[in-house]
Amino acid sequence: GRFDTACIAIFAAAVLDSLDGRVARMTNTQSAFGEQMDSLCDMVSFGLAPALIMLEWGLKGLGKPGWMAAFVFCAAAALRLARFNTQVGVVDKRWFIGLNSPSSAGMMMSFVWAMNEFGWTGQELRYIALALTVACGLLMVSRFRYASFKGSGQPKEREDRIPFGMALVVVAVLVALFIDPPRVLLLMAGTYAASGPLYWLWLKLKPKSASA
Repeated sequence: GRFDTACIAIFAAAVLDSLDGRVARMTNTQSAFGEQMDSLCDMVSFGLAPALIMLEWGLKGLGKPGWMAAFVFCAAAALRLARFNTQVGVVDKRWFIGLNSPSSAGMMMSFVWAMNEFGWTGQELRYIALALTVACGLLMVSRFRYASFKGSGQPKEREDRIPFGMALVVVAVLVALFIDPPRVLLLMAGTYAASGPLYWLWLKLKPKSASA
């Protein structure tokens, strides 16, 4: 029943997930075992745990449809991670194919956290919770492209340089997070989740001559 704490734990897992690979490379301790353990931790932290939290928060009151929505999210997270593992070194590292599981979990958890801050209960928002859970699951297994922020296609010596403007953006985001974490995280997660479909729509509507 401590949903705020549970949501914070998921975001803490996301921070650790962003560091584990870097730490392994810095200490030269990469291994096949570590890769498999990383995937297992991702499945638990960003597949099983968010689905369970959302189920307890709002989906349980819907009965079978709520359980089915939670299962769809879990299954989609597993499929997303399996697809990602098979595409490492094959796809352009600048893009994710489908919404990555930490971002999908962040979308769900920031929604729960922010709604709790607004005073809304899961029972009151159970239908929105149902739609959000299914949507996040489907976005993970979609073919929409999402920016990975892992490269720009530039030579490595240029990629290693962080633009001054980006440094200011990072500082501004950290200050905003300190002031109002749940609402800022919900805004960031929602914007990123919508960027994939919006980018696909922009490509569809762009004149063919320009795309050529």
